Amino acid sequence: MDQFEQPAEQGIDIPSIQWFPGHMAKTRRLIQANLKLVDMVLEITDARIPQSSRNPELDRWVEGKPRMLVLNKCDNADPSMTKRWLRYYEKRGIPAMACDCKTGAGTGAFLPLVKKTLAELLAKREAKGMKGRMTRIMVVGVPNVGKSSFINRMAGTKRAKAEDRPGVTRGKQWVSLDKDVELLDMPGVLWPKFEDPLVGEKLAFTGAVKDGVVDIELLAMRLLSYLAANYPERLAERFKMTDLAGLSGWELLELAGRKRGMLVSGGEVNTERAAITVMDEYRGGKLGRLTFEAPPEE
Repeated sequence: MDQFEQPAEQGIDIPSIQWFPGHMAKTRRLIQANLKLVDMVLEITDARIPQSSRNPELDRWVEGKPRMLVLNKCDNADPSMTKRWLRYYEKRGIPAMACDCKTGAGTGAFLPLVKKTLAELLAKREAKGMKGRMTRIMVVGVPNVGKSSFINRMAGTKRAKAEDRPGVTRGKQWVSLDKDVELLDMPGVLWPKFEDPLVGEKLAFTGAVKDGVVDIELLAMRLLSYLAANYPERLAERFKMTDLAGLSGWELLELAGRKRGMLVSGGEVNTERAAITVMDEYRGGKLGRLTFEAPPEE
């Protein structure tokens, strides 16, 4: 896949998903107020949507601080696309790594990359006789990218409270990794407006936007359209769906339901049940490792 193909909307009215709980405005102020306490900002993203799961305001909020990116949940993402994203960031001088905090895959690269990213600062401290000074890192990201799970994996504890529900408020907390590194875990942040509805859509796919905000049938239709355009073999394997060219999202949803025998009286497809099944199987990993966007250019 050279570029991720965005399927035609085919007459479906895609509403702009806008969801910004009031506490997130407070988080923005909290981040800016605590910048002076840290040496670096670590942004956790979702490897399935590396661009859409970044906060577009963060560059402005943390201007001047060293930055690092973690593409988390890489075990759920297309590995070839993850490699392309890492190359993309490397070419732009952005320190980045991929990992999966649930399995621990790739997490061993974190502390070496921190030292490499902060090499100049650490050298200056050593020259001033401050070698043992604690390195403090602020950890930020949109909801449900796995910030707390990442911190727990790195610290080997359950000190950071993980939440499965997007938008759940937590206050900041410090977590020590060892005698040299301390992480400042910040509440999840999400921008106040999705200017591109496709960004909100991808966040809804991955669970960063709570399900009640968008219609489940519409979301499943869009997901099926993405899969038909980019991973048709997954639909063939899981739903026995073939010859998908030219089908609308609604037609794909009906076909998925029909293939699973989700019929009601009169032979009509129970599309709500089909939509719930599609989303559950995707989020349960049964549709394989998927990525929903490619780097803009390489």
